[in-house]
Amino acid sequence: MIERRAAFRALHHTGRPLLLPNAWDHASAAALAARGHRAVGTTSLGVAATAGLPDGAASTASETLALARRLARLPVLLTVDVEAGFSDDPAQVAGYVAELAGLGVVGINLEDGRCDGTLADPECVAEKIAAVKAAVPDLFVNARTDTWWLNVPDPLPQALRRAHAYRAAGADGIFVPGTVDVATLRLLTERLDAPVNALYQPGGPGLSELGRAGVARVSTGSLLFRAALGAAVAAADAIRAEGGSAAGLPSYAEVQDLVPADGD
Repeated sequence: MIERRAAFRALHHTGRPLLLPNAWDHASAAALAARGHRAVGTTSLGVAATAGLPDGAASTASETLALARRLARLPVLLTVDVEAGFSDDPAQVAGYVAELAGLGVVGINLEDGRCDGTLADPECVAEKIAAVKAAVPDLFVNARTDTWWLNVPDPLPQALRRAHAYRAAGADGIFVPGTVDVATLRLLTERLDAPVNALYQPGGPGLSELGRAGVARVSTGSLLFRAALGAAVAAADAIRAEGGSAAGLPSYAEVQDLVPADGD
């Protein structure tokens, strides 16, 4: 397990960004692994929506754990989005993450945005990070600050303050979703002594440009889940409208091959 966590950490220091695609169920994660992605994350929106629950409301702890148990059997390095830890009690967060780590998870994503649209107290977030690192020292903790995501006025200074506090508490990486401004990202990568994670946005800079700005990791977030949902609805609409067939889809047999024959 130590070797797997070290391998995941090393993927943030190759000189080019780690593309981390985010899965929402076994099939999506298995398909990504089969296409050669060495690491896969989960998307909290995809996990929540699949279960008929709201995202970011601390309502999917059991669903997230159950999904991690399934995905941990795949030949891929797995990092899990745990929203804000599903609790404000650092000890409970650390216990939950330790259970994930026991399944083989190599990293987590822990955010400071709250479901009411505000930011959590940075000291509380730092305490959660410190508790997690005390429980599982070699787990990669990606601390997400939502200053841009929640449209905080003048987000950069607050993002830096929070990032430094989270880093001091033991965070291994800093995630800043909501900005793909290359100049801003370059400033963040210069001022933070940790790998910076950006969220890929269609129409925004690609992996190479983000890499030149110093970004170490690029996540897809909920994009793949939303793309799959949109494609499913579009296919149904095309059939209803007597439109063309859906081309380029995986076959029944190919999907079956993603599942172990014994179901384990």
